[in-house]
Parts: sequence; structure tokens; C-alpha cells
Amino acid sequence: MTDGIAVQIGLIAGVADRLRTTLETLLPQADVIIRPADAPFPRLLVADMDSTMISVECIDELADYAGIKPQIAAITERAMQGELDFAAALRERVACLAGLDEAVIEQCLAERVRPMPGAETLIRTLGARGTRCVLVSGGFTRFTDPVAAMIGFQRALANVLEIEGGRLTGQVIEPIVDSATKRVTLEAEAAALGATMADCIAVGDGANDIPMIAAAGLGIAYHGHAKAVAAADAAIRAGDHTSLLYALGVPRAEWVSGLSG
Repeated sequence: MTDGIAVQIGLIAGVADRLRTTLETLLPQADVIIRPADAPFPRLLVADMDSTMISVECIDELADYAGIKPQIAAITERAMQGELDFAAALRERVACLAGLDEAVIEQCLAERVRPMPGAETLIRTLGARGTRCVLVSGGFTRFTDPVAAMIGFQRALANVLEIEGGRLTGQVIEPIVDSATKRVTLEAEAAALGATMADCIAVGDGANDIPMIAAAGLGIAYHGHAKAVAAADAAIRAGDHTSLLYALGVPRAEWVSGLSG
């Protein structure tokens, strides 16, 4: 694994896109992020959670405890590829979890949920420099809230699982946090800061992240699916989240280490 390549030069968008494609072809083991030389340091970062800030898809892992991971994971993959309506696919998968003991959520958190390499360093370093970091997920609050605290996000937004009598009912409490919600969250958070889209970064891996990736001044596909990569300004393909710190020009000596190592 190599460190990221950060290119900060004055290029018009079309030339920048062609340069990125050329460098990625020539250097398949490097991450290439091209930014204008006068690009502002980000005031806001909005990120997806599952397979972006953590290494698993939480709904697939819950399904594993229920003994139905293969069929649920297949639906998840199709949704992330943009082949299915996200909200409908979410409702379908959650319905399959009806009756699952609520205690499995804490077990899953303890046994399987881990930050992606470099995630804590990225978020805590940006936070130390005054960047507001928001986690917005099509997953569930029972995971996003502890993950946000673990990694260093200032806010988390996700779907709420309906639980009655200590068991999942198979329902998600409306409204669904979907791709539109992610973009609206990005725009609302930026407005609250008095920031423009040029001041914002969005990071995600799947089709439901595309609206926020496309809207942000710098949209990053993190080990993303093909449609997300095509929509992004840059793709982290080979390295970890610290590739973005290189691109932002943050000296390594000023990185804030993740609390879990």
C-alpha cells in the first residue's frame, strides 16, 4: 500500500479529470486526489458509515446472527450498486429480521464493528482543525451513535429500528434516511456554518451516497462501487482514509491518532 498522491494545481475541471484518469492508470497502487491550488480547507465533512467509516455492513452482520446473511447481503450489494430502490430494499431486509433479540445489536457492535483504517485519524485530525464532521447513514442509530463517538464525529444521523418487548419488529420508523437525506444534510449543515459547497467534503462508497458526493466541493469514493467512483471527484482505491489528509496538505506530524490505535 502506498501513500496518496495529492496534486494541488490550477486546472480547469475537464483537464483535472483527464489528469486523474491518466495518473490512476499509470499508478494503480496510489490514490490520486487533485484539488485546485486555492481550494479552501474544508469546513465540513459528511460521511457514510457502513463500508466507509467502518469495515462492515451492519444489516448484513445482524442477518448473520439470524442465520440469513447470504440472502440479505445479496440485496445490500444490489442496493449499493444502484440496482434497487434504497428505501424499498431497506424495508425488505429489515422485515427479515423480525423477532431478532435486541441484545444482538450490542453483541454485533462488540464483536464485528471496527473503524476503517485511518478513519479515526482523519476525523479527529479534521476536528482538531475546526472542521465539522457529520456521520449520515442509511443504517441504524443503534450503530451510528456509538460509531460516531468512537471515531470523533460531532453528529450522527441514521434510521431508527422499531423494537418492542426487546425484539426487532421488522419495521423501520419513518422517515427513511436515504440518498436524498444525505444530500439535504450536507446542504443544511453547510448553510448552518455559512459555508459553500466548495468548503465541503463528502465521503461514501455506494450509489446512495452519489447525491452528496456530487454536491460537495470534493466528493470522495472510498473503495467505492463503480457508480460512486464515476460520480466522485476522487477515489481512494489503494490506501486508507489518511490519503485524504495528504491531499489536504496536513503534515503527518500534525495528525491526531485514533483512540483505538
